[in-house]
Amino acid sequence: MSGPVAWEDQRAFLAVLEEGSLSAAARRLGVAQPTVRVRIEALEHNLGTVLFTRSANGLMPTDQARALGDSARAMARASEAFVRAASARPGEVAGIVRISVSDFVGIAVLPPMLASLRSRHSKLIVEVALSSASADLREEEVHIAERMHPPRHDALVAKKIGAIELGLFAHVDYLARRGTPVAAADLATHDFIGPDRARADLQLAATLNAYVSRDQFILRTDSHPAQLEAARAGLGIAVVQRPIGLADPLLRAVLPSMTIASMDTWIVTHENLRGLPRVSAVFDHLVEAFARFARSPPQFAGP
Repeated sequence: MSGPVAWEDQRAFLAVLEEGSLSAAARRLGVAQPTVRVRIEALEHNLGTVLFTRSANGLMPTDQARALGDSARAMARASEAFVRAASARPGEVAGIVRISVSDFVGIAVLPPMLASLRSRHSKLIVEVALSSASADLREEEVHIAERMHPPRHDALVAKKIGAIELGLFAHVDYLARRGTPVAAADLATHDFIGPDRARADLQLAATLNAYVSRDQFILRTDSHPAQLEAARAGLGIAVVQRPIGLADPLLRAVLPSMTIASMDTWIVTHENLRGLPRVSAVFDHLVEAFARFARSPPQFAGP
């Protein structure tokens, strides 16, 4: 190494590595393209190695560049953490917190929880990433995640909030037309709303195989919010999180004693983030809110 490596050169390297071209990296960094080129050349000179080669598809990273990628990302996260810590007053609950939840939770469950959070901490800005895939908390893609499995890495901090039960629900108009099942065998004469191709959901639906055939699933979608709205439209019987189904005045529990599944639920963050006031405030609030959601009596249970 011929001299000290400037952080701006490392930022340029990471931007080119992830964007694949000087022009895209320049747009990301908000600088001119020649500036990015100069920084990459300076970094290559200081390191004594070639980091990128030109190809028809843009700049291709060398093996050495790929090997340096994780270290550059760690530096970027540390720099972002430094800026966040410097910009907030000590102990102030303010700034951005990014949360990862499933699309169903983000649409049907989370909004009331965020409303009460905002009433406590008006300077918070919440970003919600809706995805069934688990965001990488170790890479700090998000600050907090709701998960249906315990964390598998020591660097993650998790709080189990209990289990959320799934049951069968249908609209009152559907049940008025088709009748209300009083025994599991009665399900054989009803229409169902369920999964299309999602493997985990198909396995869940298979627990009904003794009573329900695949042909009875007259609407198939892997979107859980779409399944709920289809049930609310009276299309058939759907599997719904019990607290949501029982709180809806137009849905009724079908065979209330039958639990389709019970989903253990955790709120998870990274140990490096747990001490940040804004992350700690949101983490603690979600633990409390989800625990209350999982065990709370329904707002409307029906007759």
